[in-house]
Amino acid sequence: MNQRKLLFPSIEPYRTGMLPVSDGHIIYFEESGNPNGKPAVYIHGGPGGGSNPEQRRVFDPEQYRIILFDQRGCGKSTPFASLDNNTTWDMVEDMEKLRVHLELSTWQICGGSWGSTLALAYAQTHPSRATELVLRGIFTLRQSELLWYYQNGALNLFPDEWEKFIAPIPPSERGDMISAYYKRLTGDDRDVQIEAAKAWSIWEGSTVNLFQKPEQIERFGNDHFAIAFARIECHYFINKGFFESDNWLIDNVDAIRHIPAVIVQGRYDACTPMRTAWDLHKAWPEAGFKIIDDAGHAFDEPGIVDALVSATNKFLQ
Repeated sequence: MNQRKLLFPSIEPYRTGMLPVSDGHIIYFEESGNPNGKPAVYIHGGPGGGSNPEQRRVFDPEQYRIILFDQRGCGKSTPFASLDNNTTWDMVEDMEKLRVHLELSTWQICGGSWGSTLALAYAQTHPSRATELVLRGIFTLRQSELLWYYQNGALNLFPDEWEKFIAPIPPSERGDMISAYYKRLTGDDRDVQIEAAKAWSIWEGSTVNLFQKPEQIERFGNDHFAIAFARIECHYFINKGFFESDNWLIDNVDAIRHIPAVIVQGRYDACTPMRTAWDLHKAWPEAGFKIIDDAGHAFDEPGIVDALVSATNKFLQ
């Protein structure tokens, strides 16, 4: 077996900034790597997860101009945890404003989980701006995907963690967990908000890895992280991603089938199960499709790291 590729060494940004976009939102962005290199933007997950320094390490810093940004309402972007004027299509246009601000004609787009959702939405809206797509843990916000994770699917794999997730919700409201959480995450009682946000966030932190990582669960349970993460995710999920139809992203894949792409999917992904990646693969056979047989959902699982780094290296050729 060939030795798997690792993330590139840690690096610091050579530039950071705050970009006013619209409706009072200001997004944080950063650049690292080679200022004259091939432009690539990494789209973080959630929505509401914020960028992570580890995401810089998917790209060869000597060859890539690496761009990270925090989406509306999370990370260093302001206003924090805001749901106002916060939709998929607002985010698509934020990305386009960032591209123009950075004076880029095109860029490579890399994203996982919700990052794959926004990458697909952006590329389908602006297909001439994407040189390549590197997508992981495919998520398209179909109702079947949301019901799997928040109602009647993943609980069968994680019944112990599910009990903690449903604990803040009275039995009478558990038939629609997303609505029940939305009521609490958008209510006026700060203590109720925090309790709900932490339970929502810890559920995800407990189920993203093939083997649980206590440090991951602790990070997801941090009050500051959880409140933006849970509020924004739940806002998007109750609004079905703001898409016109349930299968919107896969139905519109013809707009981007000419763009070189790689799809990476952990076989044992409990958060965004492989069925969605498979459906995208069938609709988009031109894209490379890599199943990682010993991985769950997380970005930093060894097989997923290997596939992502291999893809970004390949697209330097």
